[in-house]
Amino acid sequence: MSDPRRPHLVVFTGSGISAESGIQTFRAGDGLWAEHPIEEVATPQAWRRDPARVLNFYNLRREQVRRARPNAAHKALAELERQGFRVSIITQNIDDLHERAGSRNVLHLHGEILKARSTVDARMQYPLPRGGIELGDICDKGSQLRPDVVWFGESVPHFGEACEIVAEADMLLVVGTSLAVMPAASLLEHAPLDAPSVLVDPEAAALAPPGVFRISQPAGKGVPELVRHWRREGRLWVPETLLG
Repeated sequence: MSDPRRPHLVVFTGSGISAESGIQTFRAGDGLWAEHPIEEVATPQAWRRDPARVLNFYNLRREQVRRARPNAAHKALAELERQGFRVSIITQNIDDLHERAGSRNVLHLHGEILKARSTVDARMQYPLPRGGIELGDICDKGSQLRPDVVWFGESVPHFGEACEIVAEADMLLVVGTSLAVMPAASLLEHAPLDAPSVLVDPEAAALAPPGVFRISQPAGKGVPELVRHWRREGRLWVPETLLG
């Protein structure tokens, strides 16, 4: 079990970590938005205009998530936690790959695709171990179910909780995100001034804000290498040999 007296690693992950498990990203040239414009499948207006199309889009994504498997980055973070490190994961991803790898402290900023929720009461959530959501599927209050995800133009209900977690970090590890989606991208501003931040991403040199250490590697390579250093030394630090 993790020891609360040990340094606290807060991990902030984006679509880049899931891409290595075969889940399409949104920022890539062949990403999901290239095939499905945001305004047609991922906004409240799209839902009101054509709920069947929105449901079909997320049903297809849900099957993609179910076929995917955790990669080396997910597994390394889970192993670090099993070795007794304090690890909190905040993810922009709506898949369950962190949980399937074994991580226990995971906060989903943008919801979870393997859940449905009521359109009249967001607290009414339903797991989707199989299948999808169809028109006519209703909650216990008789209203249509929708994906339990945050659409563009909607508030991020767990953002305050995420800020509190980041504020308690001894180190912030950012993995596979462009740091361009707000308000999630502003999370770094809530880290303590003495807590180092590290970005692991193939485009880290271009994406990292000033003062953030850069490891220009894919998540599946950079994260396991970091974790090996930390497990060997029993502490969180930034190896100079990995920077660049």
